Amino acid sequence: MLDLKFIREHPERVKKGIKAKRETGNVDRILALDAERRKLLQESDALKHERRVLSEKVSQLKKAGQDASEVIEQTRQISQQIKQLDERLRRIETELAQELDRIPNLPHPSVPVGKDASHNVVVKAWGKLPEFDFKISDHLEIGERLDIIDFPRGSKVAGRGFPVYKGKGAQLERALINFMLDVHIQEHGYKEIFPPFLVNRESMRGTGQLPKMEEDMYFLERDELFLIPTAEVPVTNLHRDEILYGDSLPLKYCAYSACFRREAGSWGKETRGFLRLHQFNKVELVKFVLPETSYQELDLLVQDACRILELLGIPYRVVELCTGDLSFAAAKCYDIEVWSPAEKRWLEASSCSNFEDFQARRMNIRFRRTSQSKPEFVHTLNGSGLATPRLMVALLETYQTDEGSVIVPEVLRKYTGFHIIKREY
Repeated sequence: MLDLKFIREHPERVKKGIKAKRETGNVDRILALDAERRKLLQESDALKHERRVLSEKVSQLKKAGQDASEVIEQTRQISQQIKQLDERLRRIETELAQELDRIPNLPHPSVPVGKDASHNVVVKAWGKLPEFDFKISDHLEIGERLDIIDFPRGSKVAGRGFPVYKGKGAQLERALINFMLDVHIQEHGYKEIFPPFLVNRESMRGTGQLPKMEEDMYFLERDELFLIPTAEVPVTNLHRDEILYGDSLPLKYCAYSACFRREAGSWGKETRGFLRLHQFNKVELVKFVLPETSYQELDLLVQDACRILELLGIPYRVVELCTGDLSFAAAKCYDIEVWSPAEKRWLEASSCSNFEDFQARRMNIRFRRTSQSKPEFVHTLNGSGLATPRLMVALLETYQTDEGSVIVPEVLRKYTGFHIIKREY
Protein backbone atom coordinates (compact mmCIF):
# COMPACT_ATOMS: atom_id res chain seq x y z
CA MET A 1 0.00 0.00 0.00
CA LEU A 2 1.02 3.61 -0.41
CA ASP A 3 1.94 5.76 2.56
CA LEU A 4 -1.10 7.82 3.57
CA LYS A 5 1.15 10.82 4.21
CA PHE A 6 2.50 10.51 0.65
CA ILE A 7 -1.05 10.48 -0.76
CA ARG A 8 -1.94 13.50 1.37
CA GLU A 9 1.09 15.45 0.14
CA HIS A 10 1.07 14.31 -3.52
CA PRO A 11 -2.57 13.63 -4.49
CA GLU A 12 -2.19 14.61 -8.16
CA ARG A 13 0.89 12.44 -8.58
CA VAL A 14 -1.01 9.48 -7.15
CA LYS A 15 -3.99 10.14 -9.44
CA LYS A 16 -1.66 10.30 -12.43
CA GLY A 17 -0.04 6.99 -11.45
CA ILE A 18 -3.42 5.30 -11.05
CA LYS A 19 -4.49 6.51 -14.49
CA ALA A 20 -1.21 5.42 -16.08
CA LYS A 21 -1.74 1.88 -14.75
CA ARG A 22 -5.39 1.85 -15.88
CA GLU A 23 -6.42 1.08 -12.31
CA THR A 24 -9.11 2.55 -10.11
CA GLY A 25 -8.74 4.27 -6.78
CA ASN A 26 -10.61 7.10 -5.09
CA VAL A 27 -7.94 9.53 -3.91
CA ASP A 28 -10.48 12.26 -3.13
CA ARG A 29 -12.46 9.91 -0.89
CA ILE A 30 -9.26 8.92 0.92
CA LEU A 31 -8.37 12.55 1.54
CA ALA A 32 -11.88 13.28 2.82
CA LEU A 33 -11.83 10.29 5.16
CA ASP A 34 -8.34 11.18 6.34
CA ALA A 35 -9.41 14.76 7.12
CA GLU A 36 -12.49 13.57 9.01
CA ARG A 37 -10.42 11.00 10.88
CA ARG A 38 -7.89 13.60 12.03
CA LYS A 39 -10.71 15.96 13.04
CA LEU A 40 -12.36 13.25 15.14
CA LEU A 41 -9.03 12.36 16.74
CA GLN A 42 -8.56 15.99 17.78
CA GLU A 43 -12.08 16.16 19.20
CA SER A 44 -11.60 12.87 21.03
CA ASP A 45 -8.25 13.96 22.46
CA ALA A 46 -9.75 17.26 23.65
CA LEU A 47 -12.65 15.45 25.36
CA LYS A 48 -10.30 12.96 26.99
CA HIS A 49 -8.23 15.84 28.33
CA GLU A 50 -11.38 17.48 29.68
CA ARG A 51 -12.44 14.18 31.28
CA ARG A 52 -9.08 13.86 33.01
CA VAL A 53 -9.43 17.39 34.41
CA LEU A 54 -12.96 16.64 35.67
CA SER A 55 -11.85 13.33 37.19
CA GLU A 56 -9.19 15.15 39.17
CA LYS A 57 -11.82 17.67 40.28
CA VAL A 58 -14.10 14.83 41.44
CA SER A 59 -11.24 13.46 43.50
CA GLN A 60 -10.53 16.84 45.04
CA LEU A 61 -14.22 17.46 45.89
CA LYS A 62 -14.54 14.07 47.56
CA LYS A 63 -11.41 14.65 49.60
CA ALA A 64 -12.84 17.99 50.73
CA GLY A 65 -16.12 16.26 51.66
CA GLN A 66 -18.06 18.25 49.07
CA ASP A 67 -20.82 17.15 46.67
CA ALA A 68 -19.26 15.86 43.39
CA SER A 69 -22.46 14.57 41.75
CA GLU A 70 -22.70 17.37 39.17
CA VAL A 71 -19.09 16.93 38.05
CA ILE A 72 -19.53 13.15 37.97
CA GLU A 73 -22.53 13.61 35.65
CA GLN A 74 -20.45 15.88 33.41
CA THR A 75 -17.73 13.22 33.31
CA ARG A 76 -20.27 10.55 32.40
CA GLN A 77 -21.67 12.65 29.54
CA ILE A 78 -18.18 13.33 28.20
CA SER A 79 -17.37 9.60 28.33
CA GLN A 80 -20.50 8.93 26.30
CA GLN A 81 -19.42 11.52 23.73
CA ILE A 82 -15.98 9.91 23.54
CA LYS A 83 -17.58 6.50 22.99
CA GLN A 84 -19.69 7.85 20.12
CA LEU A 85 -16.66 9.54 18.57
CA ASP A 86 -14.61 6.34 18.85
CA GLU A 87 -17.38 4.36 17.12
CA ARG A 88 -17.44 6.89 14.26
CA LEU A 89 -13.65 6.78 14.16
CA ARG A 90 -13.61 2.97 13.83
CA ARG A 91 -16.07 3.11 10.92
CA ILE A 92 -14.02 5.77 9.17
CA GLU A 93 -10.73 3.93 9.71
CA THR A 94 -12.26 0.72 8.33
CA GLU A 95 -13.45 2.49 5.18
CA LEU A 96 -10.14 4.33 4.89
CA ALA A 97 -8.21 1.04 5.06
CA GLN A 98 -10.47 -0.45 2.37
CA GLU A 99 -9.96 2.54 0.09
CA LEU A 100 -6.18 2.46 0.62
CA ASP A 101 -6.14 -1.23 -0.35
CA ARG A 102 -7.65 -0.27 -3.72
CA ILE A 103 -4.82 2.15 -4.57
CA PRO A 104 -2.18 0.46 -6.77
CA ASN A 105 1.54 0.94 -6.52
CA LEU A 106 2.82 3.80 -8.65
CA PRO A 107 4.99 3.12 -11.72
CA HIS A 108 8.68 3.92 -11.36
CA PRO A 109 9.60 7.05 -13.41
CA SER A 110 11.69 4.88 -15.76
CA VAL A 111 8.71 2.72 -16.81
CA PRO A 112 7.65 3.32 -20.45
CA VAL A 113 4.30 5.07 -20.74
CA GLY A 114 1.72 3.05 -22.65
CA LYS A 115 -1.84 1.75 -22.62
CA ASP A 116 -1.29 -1.99 -23.09
CA ALA A 117 1.15 -4.76 -24.04
CA SER A 118 1.59 -3.30 -27.52
CA HIS A 119 3.60 -0.49 -25.89
CA ASN A 120 6.00 -2.80 -24.04
CA VAL A 121 9.68 -2.50 -24.96
CA VAL A 122 12.04 -5.35 -25.88
CA VAL A 123 15.30 -4.70 -24.00
CA LYS A 124 17.19 -7.92 -24.71
CA ALA A 125 17.11 -10.92 -27.05
CA TRP A 126 19.20 -14.08 -26.71
CA GLY A 127 19.71 -17.12 -28.91
CA LYS A 128 18.97 -17.97 -32.52
CA LEU A 129 15.43 -18.98 -33.36
CA PRO A 130 15.41 -22.66 -34.38
CA GLU A 131 14.95 -23.62 -38.02
CA PHE A 132 13.65 -26.98 -39.20
CA ASP A 133 13.87 -28.85 -42.50
CA PHE A 134 10.77 -30.89 -41.72
CA LYS A 135 7.16 -30.19 -40.80
CA ILE A 136 7.11 -29.52 -37.07
CA SER A 137 4.47 -30.45 -34.50
CA ASP A 138 3.08 -28.33 -31.69
CA HIS A 139 3.46 -29.33 -28.05
CA LEU A 140 0.04 -30.98 -27.91
CA GLU A 141 0.77 -33.17 -30.91
CA ILE A 142 4.18 -34.06 -29.49
CA GLY A 143 2.73 -34.86 -26.08
CA GLU A 144 0.03 -37.10 -27.54
CA ARG A 145 2.41 -38.84 -29.95
CA LEU A 146 4.95 -39.63 -27.24
CA ASP A 147 2.25 -40.36 -24.62
CA ILE A 148 3.82 -37.95 -22.11
CA ILE A 149 0.96 -35.46 -21.62
CA ASP A 150 -2.71 -36.29 -21.20
CA PHE A 151 -5.17 -33.39 -21.21
CA PRO A 152 -8.34 -35.46 -21.80
CA ARG A 153 -7.79 -37.53 -18.66
CA GLY A 154 -6.88 -34.41 -16.71
CA SER A 155 -10.20 -32.92 -17.77
CA LYS A 156 -11.98 -36.11 -16.71
CA VAL A 157 -10.38 -36.08 -13.27
CA ALA A 158 -10.52 -32.34 -12.49
CA GLY A 159 -11.68 -30.24 -15.44
CA ARG A 160 -10.19 -28.23 -18.25
CA GLY A 161 -6.83 -26.66 -17.51
CA PHE A 162 -5.54 -29.46 -15.27
CA PRO A 163 -2.92 -31.46 -17.18
CA VAL A 164 -1.62 -34.96 -16.48
CA TYR A 165 2.08 -35.64 -17.08
CA LYS A 166 2.87 -39.28 -17.89
CA GLY A 167 6.00 -41.42 -17.94
CA LYS A 168 8.97 -39.51 -19.30
CA GLY A 169 6.83 -36.38 -19.46
CA ALA A 170 6.41 -36.49 -15.69
CA GLN A 171 10.13 -37.18 -15.29
CA LEU A 172 11.00 -34.27 -17.57
CA GLU A 173 8.73 -31.90 -15.59
CA ARG A 174 10.33 -33.01 -12.32
CA ALA A 175 13.80 -32.68 -13.87
CA LEU A 176 13.09 -29.08 -14.88
CA ILE A 177 11.97 -28.18 -11.37
CA ASN A 178 14.97 -29.80 -9.66
CA PHE A 179 17.39 -28.34 -12.21
CA MET A 180 16.07 -24.81 -11.70
CA LEU A 181 16.16 -25.10 -7.92
CA ASP A 182 19.74 -26.41 -7.98
CA VAL A 183 20.96 -23.60 -10.25
CA HIS A 184 19.37 -20.90 -8.10
CA ILE A 185 20.67 -22.44 -4.88
CA GLN A 186 24.16 -23.45 -6.00
CA GLU A 187 25.00 -20.73 -8.54
CA HIS A 188 22.87 -17.76 -7.46
CA GLY A 189 22.90 -18.10 -3.68
CA TYR A 190 19.17 -18.47 -2.93
CA LYS A 191 17.91 -20.35 0.11
CA GLU A 192 15.29 -22.97 -0.68
CA ILE A 193 11.87 -22.77 0.93
CA PHE A 194 9.14 -25.40 0.64
CA PRO A 195 6.05 -23.35 1.57
CA PRO A 196 2.40 -24.20 2.26
CA PHE A 197 0.17 -24.29 -0.83
CA LEU A 198 -2.71 -22.76 1.16
CA VAL A 199 -2.66 -19.31 2.74
CA ASN A 200 -4.97 -17.12 4.77
CA ARG A 201 -6.65 -13.90 3.65
CA GLU A 202 -4.09 -11.64 5.31
CA SER A 203 -1.29 -13.30 3.33
CA MET A 204 -3.13 -12.76 0.06
CA ARG A 205 -3.76 -9.14 0.97
CA GLY A 206 -0.13 -8.64 1.92
CA THR A 207 1.25 -9.40 -1.53
CA GLY A 208 -1.52 -7.49 -3.30
CA GLN A 209 -3.75 -10.27 -4.68
CA LEU A 210 -6.62 -9.03 -2.52
CA PRO A 211 -8.95 -7.34 -2.82
CA LYS A 212 -8.61 -6.88 -6.59
CA MET A 213 -7.96 -10.46 -7.75
CA GLU A 214 -10.23 -12.39 -5.39
CA GLU A 215 -12.48 -13.66 -8.20
CA ASP A 216 -9.46 -15.26 -9.90
CA MET A 217 -8.43 -17.20 -6.79
CA TYR A 218 -9.51 -20.65 -5.59
CA PHE A 219 -11.04 -20.19 -2.14
CA LEU A 220 -11.91 -22.79 0.50
CA GLU A 221 -14.80 -21.07 2.25
CA ARG A 222 -15.08 -23.55 5.11
CA ASP A 223 -11.44 -23.06 6.10
CA GLU A 224 -11.06 -19.41 5.04
CA LEU A 225 -7.99 -20.38 3.01
CA PHE A 226 -6.87 -19.67 -0.56
CA LEU A 227 -4.95 -21.98 -2.87
CA ILE A 228 -1.83 -20.04 -3.78
CA PRO A 229 -1.56 -18.46 -7.24
CA THR A 230 2.23 -18.41 -6.82
CA ALA A 231 4.81 -19.19 -4.14
CA GLU A 232 5.39 -15.44 -3.92
CA VAL A 233 2.46 -15.27 -1.50
CA PRO A 234 3.61 -17.65 1.26
CA VAL A 235 7.32 -16.90 0.86
CA THR A 236 6.99 -13.09 1.02
CA ASN A 237 4.67 -13.42 4.01
CA LEU A 238 7.28 -15.41 5.95
CA HIS A 239 8.57 -12.12 7.36
CA ARG A 240 5.23 -10.38 7.88
CA ASP A 241 5.26 -8.21 11.04
CA GLU A 242 9.00 -8.72 11.50
CA ILE A 243 11.96 -6.36 11.80
CA LEU A 244 14.99 -7.70 9.91
CA TYR A 245 18.66 -6.93 10.46
CA GLY A 246 20.00 -4.59 7.79
CA ASP A 247 23.27 -6.47 7.48
CA SER A 248 21.34 -9.66 6.64
CA LEU A 249 19.93 -8.09 3.47
CA PRO A 250 19.44 -9.06 0.75
CA LEU A 251 17.54 -12.18 1.75
CA LYS A 252 17.12 -14.41 -1.31
CA TYR A 253 14.64 -17.29 -1.33
CA CYS A 254 13.62 -19.76 -4.02
CA ALA A 255 10.65 -22.07 -3.79
CA TYR A 256 8.89 -24.68 -5.87
CA SER A 257 5.11 -24.79 -5.66
CA ALA A 258 2.08 -25.84 -7.56
CA CYS A 259 0.09 -22.74 -8.54
CA PHE A 260 -3.68 -22.40 -8.84
CA ARG A 261 -5.53 -19.73 -10.83
CA ARG A 262 -9.09 -19.61 -12.09
CA GLU A 263 -8.21 -17.32 -15.01
CA ALA A 264 -11.86 -17.36 -16.07
CA GLY A 265 -12.46 -16.53 -19.71
CA SER A 266 -12.93 -17.88 -23.19
CA TRP A 267 -11.07 -20.96 -24.30
CA GLY A 268 -9.62 -21.38 -27.75
CA LYS A 269 -6.34 -21.49 -29.64
CA GLU A 270 -4.79 -18.82 -27.42
CA THR A 271 -5.42 -20.86 -24.28
CA ARG A 272 -5.20 -24.49 -25.40
CA GLY A 273 -2.79 -27.01 -23.95
CA PHE A 274 -0.05 -25.55 -21.78
CA LEU A 275 -0.68 -21.98 -22.95
CA ARG A 276 -3.02 -21.30 -20.02
CA LEU A 277 -3.75 -23.59 -17.09
CA HIS A 278 -5.65 -23.59 -13.82
CA GLN A 279 -2.89 -25.63 -12.14
CA PHE A 280 0.79 -25.46 -13.03
CA ASN A 281 4.26 -25.73 -11.53
CA LYS A 282 6.69 -22.90 -10.91
CA VAL A 283 9.96 -22.10 -9.21
CA GLU A 284 9.67 -18.67 -7.61
CA LEU A 285 12.43 -16.24 -6.60
CA VAL A 286 11.79 -13.74 -3.78
CA LYS A 287 14.10 -11.04 -2.44
CA PHE A 288 14.03 -8.72 0.58
CA VAL A 289 16.50 -5.89 -0.09
CA LEU A 290 17.70 -2.45 0.98
CA PRO A 291 15.70 0.36 -0.68
CA GLU A 292 18.77 1.90 -2.30
CA THR A 293 19.77 -1.37 -4.02
CA SER A 294 16.39 -2.64 -5.14
CA TYR A 295 16.76 -1.78 -8.83
CA GLN A 296 20.22 -3.33 -9.00
CA GLU A 297 18.69 -6.40 -7.37
CA LEU A 298 15.90 -6.39 -9.98
CA ASP A 299 18.49 -6.55 -12.77
CA LEU A 300 20.22 -9.44 -11.00
CA LEU A 301 16.88 -11.21 -10.54
CA VAL A 302 16.22 -11.01 -14.29
CA GLN A 303 19.72 -12.34 -15.00
CA ASP A 304 19.16 -15.28 -12.65
CA ALA A 305 15.95 -16.26 -14.43
CA CYS A 306 17.52 -15.81 -17.88
CA ARG A 307 20.44 -18.04 -16.90
CA ILE A 308 18.08 -21.02 -16.78
CA LEU A 309 17.07 -20.52 -20.42
CA GLU A 310 20.65 -20.03 -21.54
CA LEU A 311 21.67 -23.31 -19.91
CA LEU A 312 18.72 -25.04 -21.59
CA GLY A 313 19.60 -23.47 -24.94
CA ILE A 314 16.13 -21.96 -25.41
CA PRO A 315 15.90 -18.57 -27.19
CA TYR A 316 14.29 -15.81 -25.15
CA ARG A 317 13.70 -12.10 -25.01
CA VAL A 318 13.27 -9.68 -22.10
CA VAL A 319 10.43 -7.17 -22.32
CA GLU A 320 10.02 -4.09 -20.12
CA LEU A 321 6.33 -3.59 -19.33
CA CYS A 322 4.74 -0.23 -19.93
CA THR A 323 2.60 1.56 -17.34
CA GLY A 324 -0.69 0.17 -18.66
CA ASP A 325 0.53 -3.43 -18.51
CA LEU A 326 2.02 -3.35 -15.00
CA SER A 327 0.42 -5.43 -12.27
CA PHE A 328 -1.46 -3.80 -9.39
CA ALA A 329 1.46 -4.07 -6.94
CA ALA A 330 4.52 -3.67 -9.18
CA ALA A 331 6.52 -0.46 -9.61
CA LYS A 332 8.56 -1.94 -12.47
CA CYS A 333 8.44 -5.30 -14.23
CA TYR A 334 10.27 -7.28 -16.89
CA ASP A 335 8.70 -10.27 -18.64
CA ILE A 336 10.91 -13.04 -19.97
CA GLU A 337 9.43 -14.68 -23.04
CA VAL A 338 10.38 -17.94 -24.77
CA TRP A 339 9.92 -18.73 -28.45
CA SER A 340 7.32 -21.28 -29.55
CA PRO A 341 8.32 -22.59 -33.02
CA ALA A 342 4.87 -24.08 -33.67
CA GLU A 343 2.89 -21.07 -32.42
CA LYS A 344 5.44 -18.77 -34.09
CA ARG A 345 5.20 -16.32 -31.22
CA TRP A 346 6.73 -15.39 -27.91
CA LEU A 347 5.24 -16.83 -24.71
CA GLU A 348 5.68 -15.34 -21.25
CA ALA A 349 7.56 -17.71 -18.94
CA SER A 350 8.51 -15.27 -16.18
CA SER A 351 7.68 -11.87 -14.72
CA CYS A 352 10.30 -10.18 -12.55
CA SER A 353 9.01 -7.26 -10.48
CA ASN A 354 10.18 -4.67 -8.00
CA PHE A 355 7.40 -3.71 -5.58
CA GLU A 356 9.57 -1.22 -3.69
CA ASP A 357 7.95 -0.85 -0.22
CA PHE A 358 4.36 -1.42 -1.42
CA GLN A 359 4.08 -5.02 -0.19
CA ALA A 360 6.25 -4.34 2.86
CA ARG A 361 3.82 -1.66 4.07
CA ARG A 362 0.91 -4.07 3.76
CA MET A 363 2.82 -6.78 5.62
CA ASN A 364 4.71 -4.46 8.00
CA ILE A 365 8.12 -5.89 7.05
CA ARG A 366 10.86 -3.56 8.24
CA PHE A 367 14.60 -3.55 8.92
CA ARG A 368 17.09 -1.68 11.09
CA ARG A 369 20.37 -0.50 9.57
CA THR A 370 21.92 -0.68 13.06
CA SER A 371 20.61 -1.76 16.44
CA GLN A 372 19.99 1.93 17.24
CA SER A 373 18.36 2.85 13.93
CA LYS A 374 14.71 3.62 13.36
CA PRO A 375 12.94 0.77 11.50
CA GLU A 376 12.45 1.28 7.74
CA PHE A 377 10.38 -0.67 5.24
CA VAL A 378 12.30 -3.15 3.10
CA HIS A 379 11.85 -3.41 -0.66
CA THR A 380 10.49 -6.72 -1.98
CA LEU A 381 11.05 -8.31 -5.36
CA ASN A 382 9.99 -11.54 -6.99
CA GLY A 383 10.17 -13.35 -10.28
CA SER A 384 9.45 -16.71 -11.83
CA GLY A 385 12.60 -18.70 -12.15
CA LEU A 386 10.75 -20.17 -14.13
CA ALA A 387 7.15 -21.31 -14.64
CA THR A 388 7.19 -24.70 -16.39
CA PRO A 389 4.15 -24.78 -18.75
CA ARG A 390 5.35 -22.42 -21.50
CA LEU A 391 8.93 -23.48 -20.84
CA MET A 392 7.77 -27.03 -21.60
CA VAL A 393 6.11 -25.79 -24.81
CA ALA A 394 9.35 -24.19 -25.96
CA LEU A 395 11.45 -27.18 -24.94
CA LEU A 396 9.33 -29.84 -26.65
CA GLU A 397 8.94 -27.83 -29.83
CA THR A 398 12.57 -26.62 -30.02
CA TYR A 399 14.12 -30.05 -29.40
CA GLN A 400 11.80 -32.16 -31.57
CA THR A 401 13.35 -34.30 -34.31
CA ASP A 402 12.20 -35.37 -37.76
CA GLU A 403 11.66 -38.86 -36.31
CA GLY A 404 9.02 -37.51 -33.93
CA SER A 405 11.14 -37.84 -30.79
CA VAL A 406 12.40 -35.10 -28.45
CA ILE A 407 16.05 -34.60 -27.46
CA VAL A 408 16.55 -33.81 -23.77
CA PRO A 409 18.84 -30.78 -23.18
CA GLU A 410 22.19 -31.90 -21.86
CA VAL A 411 21.87 -30.07 -18.52
CA LEU A 412 18.74 -32.08 -17.70
CA ARG A 413 20.09 -35.54 -18.45
CA LYS A 414 21.58 -36.15 -15.01
CA TYR A 415 18.06 -35.49 -13.64
CA THR A 416 16.10 -37.53 -16.19
CA GLY A 417 18.52 -40.44 -16.68
CA PHE A 418 17.76 -40.39 -20.41
CA HIS A 419 18.72 -38.18 -23.35
CA ILE A 420 15.80 -38.73 -25.70
CA ILE A 421 12.05 -39.24 -25.44
CA LYS A 422 10.57 -41.74 -27.87
CA ARG A 423 7.19 -43.37 -28.06
CA GLU A 424 7.02 -46.27 -25.61
CA TYR A 425 4.51 -48.91 -26.70
